[in-house]
Amino acid sequence: MIQIEDLQLAAALLREPSLSAAARSLDVTPPALSMRLRKLEATLGLALATRTARRLSLTSEGERFGREAQALLAQLDGLRDSLQRDDQRLTGTLRVAAPFGYGRARVAPMLARFARLHPGLRVQLDLRETPWPDKHDADAVVHIGVVRDSSWVARTLQSNARWLCASPGYLRAHGTPQTPRDLAYHACISIRENDEDVTLWHVRPGQGSTGGRGETLRIQPAFVTNDGSVARHWAEQGLGLVLRSEWDAAEAVASGSLVRVLADWDFDSAPVVLLVPSRKGRTARVQALVGFMEEALQPPSARPPKTQKKAPRRAL
Repeated sequence: MIQIEDLQLAAALLREPSLSAAARSLDVTPPALSMRLRKLEATLGLALATRTARRLSLTSEGERFGREAQALLAQLDGLRDSLQRDDQRLTGTLRVAAPFGYGRARVAPMLARFARLHPGLRVQLDLRETPWPDKHDADAVVHIGVVRDSSWVARTLQSNARWLCASPGYLRAHGTPQTPRDLAYHACISIRENDEDVTLWHVRPGQGSTGGRGETLRIQPAFVTNDGSVARHWAEQGLGLVLRSEWDAAEAVASGSLVRVLADWDFDSAPVVLLVPSRKGRTARVQALVGFMEEALQPPSARPPKTQKKAPRRAL
């Protein structure tokens, strides 16, 4: 008899690019996954995959079984969600993907609070360098920056300006830039992320500026990294100027380890976006997460005022 674990195995092999990736998605070792695959093939009397020294590829029967398994698992999720709508309880697994820095600092604490509200849920947070479009089997993806050509629905959770910052020591030694063009004479730290051109910075006069127009700057970075926290630490150590998201730089600026530079100019923003499937393919778990994160990340001024309970009247 085919078990639900067999359906999950076939769906994972169809979805993932390799046997090891399929094993990771199912929280098993590759040898254990190979053993389960052989057992399933024996049960069906069919070869579902061909194996070579380098890779595993599905046969036509394996691909068909994988597609049918995905459809059956989706139906089971739909049945569970329809029952959950009746009793307001959420169960099952919620898989969220997020970038490393923001995921650690902001998404992980939010998911902890969300999980406490829904103890029947199993929450899985997958931190990646590029969570989008490399979403794999995620139910929801947190992305920093503009999203292009997406079949999923993008919901902006939070605006996120980019601040140009440097340490007080660096500014004392090298001077403070007064205009964007002054950056050509300074050491700049770039962050390589989301396949963007890290040497191209767009800047325009901010609100309240006395004039000027937008500019596109081609910088020559002295330091490049794919980790935003590393870039910020380098700037705090006086190695140069860094263009960093407000959510990460604000605390360092408040503590004095970094100073915001060219504050009357606006660099390209990088909004915090939650990507979820279209409403047709969205589960009750994902819908609940969307509402929770939207409320958690909206500014305090946008939240509805709390109603105060009237004190009971005293008997005369």
